Amino acid sequence: MRYLRILTGVAAVTLLSAGCGASETAKAGGTDDAAKALPVAITGPQPDVYMRGGDALRVTPAPDLGAPFVKKVEHALREDVLSTAKVAGKTSATCPAGVVQKAGAVSQCVVTYAGAEIPYDVKISDSYTAGSSIISYTKEPKKALLVDKLVYQMINERYGAESGRTDASKVACDELPAAKAFDYGADTGFTCQYWGEHAKNGEPGYRTVQIKIGVKGYSYNFEEVE
Repeated sequence: MRYLRILTGVAAVTLLSAGCGASETAKAGGTDDAAKALPVAITGPQPDVYMRGGDALRVTPAPDLGAPFVKKVEHALREDVLSTAKVAGKTSATCPAGVVQKAGAVSQCVVTYAGAEIPYDVKISDSYTAGSSIISYTKEPKKALLVDKLVYQMINERYGAESGRTDASKVACDELPAAKAFDYGADTGFTCQYWGEHAKNGEPGYRTVQIKIGVKGYSYNFEEVE
């Protein structure tokens, strides 16, 4: 039940400065534009992001085969959050009332990642038979996780040097929290930007990109402001 997808915005103007023609200043960005730049410059890939997973996103040691079922579930939930975050971070998990081992039973658990709490529903398979040594279950997060470095990585892939776009440059973002939980579909209130030659009404300037949480099943939507 975990997917990752991306989608992705305006402001801006240029000023003439002494010694530069209008077209040169617009192309490079004037003094006023520099003041409008967001604080976190995105200049390339983020080194701590593991888009393809890997050992860095594993929680070790794993529980022993004879460990209580709830401990195995909590371990799986921690790795589930890391697989979504794509960035290694401190995690913990707890299922306060345990995990009810009964067909169709739903238990509540909470995973903490870098201080952000993600509630989960853990549902035992409807086909479970009491006493079975194999227990199938599903785990469903009830909130989405915003991770700063993952957003910066995605913005770089969409608008940075690796994007292949010729109309985007000087990519930057708000300073995002290391991690924060949001409802699905929420507007985070954070933005990124890039410099475009035709950002607004065909004129050069900064174009703003709103960072929103996708509907359940998707991670982020990057929406350009018209």
